[in-house]
Amino acid sequence: MASLRTVLDEDVAGIMLTNPNTLGLFEEDIAEIAAAVHGVGGLLYYDGANLNAILGVVRPGDMGFDIVHMNLHKTFATPHGGGGPGAGPVAVSERLVPFLPGPRPTRLEGDGPHAYGWTVPERSIGRMHSWHGNALVLARALAYIRANGGNGLRRIAEIAVLNANWIRQRLTGTYDVPFDRPCMHETVLSSRNLKQPNGVRALDVAKRLLEEGFHSPTVYFPLIVDEALMIEPTETESPQTLVALAEALERIAAEAQSEAGAFMSEAPRSTPVRRVDEARAARTLIPTFDARP
Repeated sequence: MASLRTVLDEDVAGIMLTNPNTLGLFEEDIAEIAAAVHGVGGLLYYDGANLNAILGVVRPGDMGFDIVHMNLHKTFATPHGGGGPGAGPVAVSERLVPFLPGPRPTRLEGDGPHAYGWTVPERSIGRMHSWHGNALVLARALAYIRANGGNGLRRIAEIAVLNANWIRQRLTGTYDVPFDRPCMHETVLSSRNLKQPNGVRALDVAKRLLEEGFHSPTVYFPLIVDEALMIEPTETESPQTLVALAEALERIAAEAQSEAGAFMSEAPRSTPVRRVDEARAARTLIPTFDARP
Protein backbone atom coordinates (compact mmCIF):
# COMPACT_ATOMS: atom_id res chain seq x y z
CA MET A 1 0.00 0.00 0.00
CA ALA A 2 2.95 2.34 0.55
CA SER A 3 3.84 2.19 -3.15
CA LEU A 4 0.22 2.89 -4.09
CA ARG A 5 0.18 6.02 -1.93
CA THR A 6 3.42 7.17 -3.54
CA VAL A 7 1.85 6.87 -6.99
CA LEU A 8 -1.32 8.63 -5.93
CA ASP A 9 0.63 11.51 -4.42
CA GLU A 10 1.75 12.41 -7.96
CA ASP A 11 -1.54 14.25 -8.56
CA VAL A 12 -3.41 11.27 -10.06
CA ALA A 13 -7.11 12.01 -10.49
CA GLY A 14 -8.29 8.47 -9.90
CA ILE A 15 -7.92 4.74 -10.44
CA MET A 16 -10.09 2.23 -12.31
CA LEU A 17 -10.38 -1.26 -10.85
CA THR A 18 -12.61 -4.27 -11.15
CA ASN A 19 -13.36 -6.51 -8.21
CA PRO A 20 -13.07 -9.46 -8.52
CA ASN A 21 -9.91 -8.80 -10.51
CA THR A 22 -8.95 -10.24 -13.88
CA LEU A 23 -7.56 -13.35 -12.20
CA GLY A 24 -11.03 -14.04 -10.87
CA LEU A 25 -9.91 -13.29 -7.31
CA PHE A 26 -11.62 -10.94 -4.89
CA GLU A 27 -9.44 -7.99 -3.84
CA GLU A 28 -9.57 -8.35 -0.07
CA ASP A 29 -7.69 -5.07 0.45
CA ILE A 30 -10.22 -3.04 -1.54
CA ALA A 31 -11.33 -0.93 1.46
CA GLU A 32 -7.72 0.04 2.20
CA ILE A 33 -7.12 0.81 -1.48
CA ALA A 34 -10.20 3.02 -1.56
CA ALA A 35 -9.06 4.85 1.56
CA ALA A 36 -5.64 5.50 0.00
CA VAL A 37 -7.21 6.90 -3.16
CA HIS A 38 -9.66 9.09 -1.27
CA GLY A 39 -6.91 10.20 1.08
CA VAL A 40 -5.20 12.13 -1.70
CA GLY A 41 -8.43 13.44 -3.23
CA GLY A 42 -8.71 10.79 -5.93
CA LEU A 43 -11.73 8.89 -7.21
CA LEU A 44 -12.17 5.14 -7.51
CA TYR A 45 -13.87 3.95 -10.69
CA TYR A 46 -15.46 0.48 -10.90
CA ASP A 47 -15.23 -1.44 -14.16
CA GLY A 48 -18.29 -3.68 -14.13
CA ALA A 49 -16.79 -6.38 -16.37
CA ASN A 50 -16.82 -8.85 -13.47
CA LEU A 51 -20.10 -7.77 -11.91
CA ASN A 52 -21.55 -11.24 -12.49
CA ALA A 53 -19.65 -12.56 -9.47
CA ILE A 54 -21.06 -10.18 -6.86
CA LEU A 55 -24.72 -9.67 -7.81
CA GLY A 56 -26.76 -9.36 -4.64
CA VAL A 57 -23.70 -10.21 -2.51
CA VAL A 58 -21.64 -7.03 -2.24
CA ARG A 59 -22.15 -3.51 -3.59
CA PRO A 60 -19.35 -1.52 -5.28
CA GLY A 61 -20.38 1.52 -3.23
CA ASP A 62 -19.71 -0.39 -0.02
CA MET A 63 -16.23 -1.18 -1.31
CA GLY A 64 -15.53 2.53 -1.65
CA PHE A 65 -16.06 3.07 -5.37
CA ASP A 66 -17.25 6.50 -6.49
CA ILE A 67 -18.27 5.69 -10.06
CA VAL A 68 -19.59 2.41 -11.45
CA HIS A 69 -20.32 1.41 -14.99
CA MET A 70 -22.33 -1.80 -15.09
CA ASN A 71 -21.21 -2.90 -18.52
CA LEU A 72 -23.40 -5.59 -19.98
CA HIS A 73 -20.43 -7.71 -20.86
CA LYS A 74 -20.79 -11.27 -19.55
CA THR A 75 -23.58 -10.13 -17.21
CA PHE A 76 -27.40 -10.28 -17.35
CA ALA A 77 -27.45 -12.83 -20.21
CA THR A 78 -25.17 -10.74 -22.44
CA PRO A 79 -22.47 -12.82 -24.16
CA HIS A 80 -18.81 -11.87 -23.94
CA GLY A 81 -18.52 -8.92 -26.30
CA GLY A 82 -22.26 -8.87 -27.05
CA GLY A 83 -22.99 -5.20 -26.59
CA GLY A 84 -19.55 -4.12 -25.53
CA PRO A 85 -18.26 -2.29 -22.48
CA GLY A 86 -20.33 0.79 -23.28
CA ALA A 87 -23.72 -0.90 -22.91
CA GLY A 88 -25.08 -0.29 -19.46
CA PRO A 89 -25.88 2.35 -16.85
CA VAL A 90 -23.34 4.50 -15.04
CA ALA A 91 -23.93 5.17 -11.34
CA VAL A 92 -22.13 7.58 -9.04
CA SER A 93 -21.88 8.25 -5.33
CA GLU A 94 -24.03 10.97 -3.81
CA ARG A 95 -21.27 13.59 -3.87
CA LEU A 96 -20.93 13.30 -7.65
CA VAL A 97 -24.65 13.56 -8.47
CA PRO A 98 -24.50 17.35 -9.04
CA PHE A 99 -21.97 16.80 -11.86
CA LEU A 100 -23.94 14.25 -13.87
CA PRO A 101 -24.87 14.94 -17.51
CA GLY A 102 -28.25 16.54 -18.04
CA PRO A 103 -31.09 16.86 -18.46
CA ARG A 104 -32.02 13.77 -16.46
CA PRO A 105 -35.45 12.14 -16.13
CA THR A 106 -36.76 12.89 -12.66
CA ARG A 107 -39.79 11.56 -10.81
CA LEU A 108 -42.19 14.39 -9.95
CA GLU A 109 -44.90 14.50 -7.32
CA GLY A 110 -47.88 12.30 -8.15
CA ASP A 111 -48.36 8.78 -9.48
CA GLY A 112 -49.82 9.46 -12.90
CA PRO A 113 -48.26 8.44 -16.23
CA HIS A 114 -46.85 11.95 -16.63
CA ALA A 115 -45.23 12.11 -13.18
CA TYR A 116 -41.76 12.50 -14.71
CA GLY A 117 -39.92 15.54 -15.93
CA TRP A 118 -36.46 16.73 -16.95
CA THR A 119 -33.98 18.33 -14.58
CA VAL A 120 -30.40 19.53 -14.97
CA PRO A 121 -28.05 18.80 -12.05
CA GLU A 122 -26.71 21.82 -10.23
CA ARG A 123 -23.15 21.55 -11.61
CA SER A 124 -23.89 19.39 -14.63
CA ILE A 125 -21.21 18.78 -17.24
CA GLY A 126 -23.99 19.24 -19.81
CA ARG A 127 -25.56 17.03 -22.43
CA MET A 128 -23.72 14.00 -23.74
CA HIS A 129 -24.16 12.44 -27.16
CA SER A 130 -26.56 9.50 -27.09
CA TRP A 131 -26.10 6.29 -29.03
CA HIS A 132 -28.96 3.80 -29.34
CA GLY A 133 -27.18 0.98 -31.16
CA ASN A 134 -27.22 -1.13 -28.00
CA ALA A 135 -30.94 -0.75 -27.29
CA LEU A 136 -31.78 -4.44 -27.77
CA VAL A 137 -28.92 -5.51 -25.51
CA LEU A 138 -30.28 -3.24 -22.80
CA ALA A 139 -33.83 -4.55 -23.27
CA ARG A 140 -32.65 -8.15 -22.96
CA ALA A 141 -30.69 -7.34 -19.80
CA LEU A 142 -33.70 -5.58 -18.25
CA ALA A 143 -35.90 -8.58 -19.01
CA TYR A 144 -33.33 -10.90 -17.41
CA ILE A 145 -33.15 -8.73 -14.29
CA ARG A 146 -36.93 -8.48 -13.95
CA ALA A 147 -37.41 -12.20 -14.54
CA ASN A 148 -34.93 -13.20 -11.82
CA GLY A 149 -35.60 -10.53 -9.23
CA GLY A 150 -33.32 -9.69 -6.32
CA ASN A 151 -33.06 -13.19 -4.88
CA GLY A 152 -32.58 -14.67 -8.32
CA LEU A 153 -29.70 -12.31 -9.12
CA ARG A 154 -27.88 -13.38 -5.98
CA ARG A 155 -28.43 -17.00 -6.98
CA ILE A 156 -26.92 -16.17 -10.39
CA ALA A 157 -23.72 -14.97 -8.72
CA GLU A 158 -23.58 -18.01 -6.46
CA ILE A 159 -23.94 -20.45 -9.36
CA ALA A 160 -21.39 -18.58 -11.49
CA VAL A 161 -18.86 -18.76 -8.65
CA LEU A 162 -19.68 -22.42 -7.96
CA ASN A 163 -19.22 -23.36 -11.62
CA ALA A 164 -15.84 -21.64 -11.88
CA ASN A 165 -14.56 -23.26 -8.69
CA TRP A 166 -15.74 -26.68 -9.84
CA ILE A 167 -13.74 -26.29 -13.06
CA ARG A 168 -10.69 -25.12 -11.09
CA GLN A 169 -10.83 -28.09 -8.74
CA ARG A 170 -11.53 -30.63 -11.49
CA LEU A 171 -8.61 -29.53 -13.68
CA THR A 172 -6.05 -29.01 -10.90
CA GLY A 173 -3.21 -31.38 -11.67
CA THR A 174 -4.16 -31.63 -15.33
CA TYR A 175 -3.30 -27.96 -15.87
CA ASP A 176 -1.28 -25.62 -13.72
CA VAL A 177 -3.27 -23.41 -11.33
CA PRO A 178 -1.14 -20.26 -10.80
CA PHE A 179 -3.34 -18.97 -7.96
CA ASP A 180 -4.69 -22.01 -6.16
CA ARG A 181 -7.31 -20.42 -3.95
CA PRO A 182 -11.10 -20.09 -4.22
CA CYS A 183 -11.94 -17.95 -7.22
CA MET A 184 -15.03 -16.01 -8.10
CA HIS A 185 -16.83 -16.21 -11.47
CA GLU A 186 -13.78 -17.17 -13.55
CA THR A 187 -10.69 -19.28 -13.07
CA VAL A 188 -7.33 -18.80 -14.75
CA LEU A 189 -5.42 -21.98 -15.56
CA SER A 190 -2.12 -22.40 -17.38
CA SER A 191 -0.99 -24.90 -20.00
CA ARG A 192 2.71 -24.28 -19.36
CA ASN A 193 3.01 -27.84 -18.04
CA LEU A 194 2.13 -29.10 -21.54
CA LYS A 195 5.03 -27.42 -23.33
CA GLN A 196 7.12 -30.56 -22.89
CA PRO A 197 7.70 -32.82 -24.72
CA ASN A 198 5.79 -31.51 -27.76
CA GLY A 199 5.75 -27.75 -27.27
CA VAL A 200 1.97 -27.52 -26.93
CA ARG A 201 0.86 -24.01 -26.02
CA ALA A 202 -2.35 -22.36 -24.82
CA LEU A 203 -3.28 -21.41 -28.38
CA ASP A 204 -3.01 -25.06 -29.44
CA VAL A 205 -5.25 -26.13 -26.56
CA ALA A 206 -7.82 -23.49 -27.50
CA LYS A 207 -7.84 -24.47 -31.18
CA ARG A 208 -7.99 -28.16 -30.33
CA LEU A 209 -10.99 -27.46 -28.09
CA LEU A 210 -12.92 -26.29 -31.14
CA GLU A 211 -12.74 -29.84 -32.47
CA GLU A 212 -14.44 -30.96 -29.26
CA GLY A 213 -17.38 -28.66 -29.94
CA PHE A 214 -16.56 -25.96 -27.40
CA HIS A 215 -15.85 -22.29 -27.95
CA SER A 216 -12.25 -21.50 -27.08
CA PRO A 217 -11.59 -19.71 -23.78
CA THR A 218 -9.64 -16.47 -23.55
CA VAL A 219 -5.93 -17.25 -23.93
CA TYR A 220 -2.75 -15.38 -22.90
CA PHE A 221 -4.74 -13.10 -20.62
CA PRO A 222 -4.14 -11.89 -17.99
CA LEU A 223 -0.60 -11.23 -19.17
CA ILE A 224 1.00 -12.06 -15.82
CA VAL A 225 0.10 -15.76 -16.26
CA ASP A 226 2.26 -17.76 -18.66
CA GLU A 227 0.17 -19.72 -21.21
CA ALA A 228 -3.03 -18.50 -19.57
CA LEU A 229 -6.41 -20.12 -20.14
CA MET A 230 -9.24 -18.03 -18.66
CA ILE A 231 -12.43 -20.04 -18.22
CA GLU A 232 -15.67 -18.33 -17.23
CA PRO A 233 -18.57 -20.79 -17.30
CA THR A 234 -21.16 -18.25 -15.98
CA GLU A 235 -24.40 -19.24 -14.31
CA THR A 236 -26.02 -20.63 -17.45
CA GLU A 237 -23.96 -23.81 -17.84
CA SER A 238 -25.39 -27.07 -16.53
CA PRO A 239 -23.37 -29.62 -14.54
CA GLN A 240 -23.48 -31.90 -17.59
CA THR A 241 -21.90 -29.23 -19.79
CA LEU A 242 -19.21 -28.53 -17.21
CA VAL A 243 -18.35 -32.23 -17.02
CA ALA A 244 -18.18 -32.45 -20.82
CA LEU A 245 -15.87 -29.42 -20.96
CA ALA A 246 -13.60 -30.81 -18.25
CA GLU A 247 -13.41 -34.19 -19.97
CA ALA A 248 -12.53 -32.50 -23.26
CA LEU A 249 -9.73 -30.50 -21.63
CA GLU A 250 -8.46 -33.64 -19.92
CA ARG A 251 -8.36 -35.49 -23.25
CA ILE A 252 -6.48 -32.58 -24.81
CA ALA A 253 -3.93 -32.54 -21.97
CA ALA A 254 -3.35 -36.29 -22.32
CA GLU A 255 -2.97 -35.91 -26.07
CA ALA A 256 -0.53 -33.03 -25.62
CA GLN A 257 1.78 -35.26 -23.62
CA SER A 258 1.62 -38.12 -26.11
CA GLU A 259 2.96 -38.54 -29.64
CA ALA A 260 -0.25 -36.96 -30.96
CA GLY A 261 0.75 -33.69 -29.30
CA ALA A 262 3.22 -33.04 -32.09
CA PHE A 263 0.29 -32.49 -34.46
CA MET A 264 -1.81 -30.32 -32.18
CA SER A 265 -0.40 -27.17 -33.79
CA GLU A 266 -2.52 -28.06 -36.83
CA ALA A 267 -5.82 -27.84 -34.92
CA PRO A 268 -8.59 -27.23 -35.66
CA ARG A 269 -8.73 -29.84 -38.40
CA SER A 270 -12.44 -30.66 -38.46
CA THR A 271 -14.00 -27.19 -38.51
CA PRO A 272 -15.17 -25.38 -41.69
CA VAL A 273 -12.23 -22.97 -41.31
CA ARG A 274 -8.82 -24.35 -40.40
CA ARG A 275 -6.34 -22.46 -38.24
CA VAL A 276 -5.73 -18.89 -39.35
CA ASP A 277 -2.72 -16.68 -38.68
CA GLU A 278 -4.30 -14.04 -36.42
CA ALA A 279 -1.08 -12.08 -35.99
CA ARG A 280 -0.53 -11.84 -39.74
CA ALA A 281 -4.17 -10.92 -40.30
CA ALA A 282 -3.86 -8.06 -37.82
CA ARG A 283 -0.64 -6.78 -39.41
CA THR A 284 -1.79 -7.20 -43.03
CA LEU A 285 -5.44 -6.28 -43.02
CA ILE A 286 -7.33 -7.04 -46.25
CA PRO A 287 -10.78 -5.47 -45.89
CA THR A 288 -13.50 -6.69 -48.23
CA PHE A 289 -16.88 -5.28 -49.17
CA ASP A 290 -19.83 -7.15 -50.62
CA ALA A 291 -21.89 -4.72 -52.69
CA ARG A 292 -24.65 -7.21 -53.42
CA PRO A 293 -28.10 -6.15 -52.15
